[in-house]
Amino acid sequence: MSVINSGQLAELLGISVSSTTPIGGGDICDAYRVETSDGRQLFVKTLADPPDGFFDIESHGLRRLRDVPDGVAVPEVLAASRHWLALEWITQTAPSRKAAERFGRDLATTHRRGYEVFGSSAGDGWVGTLPLPGGPWPDWPTMWAEGRLAPYLRRARDLGAINNRDMSDVERVMDVLPDLTGPAEPPSLLHGDLWAGNVMWGDDGRNWLIDPATHGGHRETDLAMLSLFGLPYLDHVLANYHDAWPLADGWQQRVPLHQLHPILVHAVLFGGSYGARAGHLARQVLSTLG
Repeated sequence: MSVINSGQLAELLGISVSSTTPIGGGDICDAYRVETSDGRQLFVKTLADPPDGFFDIESHGLRRLRDVPDGVAVPEVLAASRHWLALEWITQTAPSRKAAERFGRDLATTHRRGYEVFGSSAGDGWVGTLPLPGGPWPDWPTMWAEGRLAPYLRRARDLGAINNRDMSDVERVMDVLPDLTGPAEPPSLLHGDLWAGNVMWGDDGRNWLIDPATHGGHRETDLAMLSLFGLPYLDHVLANYHDAWPLADGWQQRVPLHQLHPILVHAVLFGGSYGARAGHLARQVLSTLG
């Protein structure tokens, strides 16, 4: 566990620290609830030996998402260093239908803000502990094939995490990607790693986004990620999103295409059945060609 140095943290925050309490975090960083001398509570995540720019990139993504008027709520970045990231504390509550409906509308607003490129204008980033190419790319099919599928497919192959048949089917998807993506859209501002664990249910009735891999991409990607590991009241999220900014015809059939990248990431990180699941998704995608 990475241990917080209260003195250094106080210097970073510009205020003295009264207490630091370890709390449950993610698979990568250690997390703490920090109380300052003026009674505020903060969330601080830390990593002993992060890659260069690890928390800078995350801070940049959080600020981009937070900067959208009427978009999904995002915690304020209070301070960042090479080893730490300090955010405002969000008190959580149980999921609700009302919050989910608002989340769908707010997420549409965030996506509609747009992004200047397909990829990241901030450079390369990370998804989990894996490098995430920043591009940019000329269009979304190129980004998805070259920046999201190919690197992790190669890594899964090298690790023995995917068999030849499944790998071949993912490669077939890459070969015909322009025929699979639906109507072209300009880049949307994406969270980029929007599984249910990165959506907090705040006691203020809003959902809050954390741990982004922010970039410009296809808005269907964030929505497909929400369904990958299950989000409470997802049907209400999707319905209200669609009401706020209708999705192109056939978006439901494209969900497996948008889930291929996160499943390949899981194949690299965890092995197991994820390589086979990537092959299954690829065959679902190819079946839509008729």
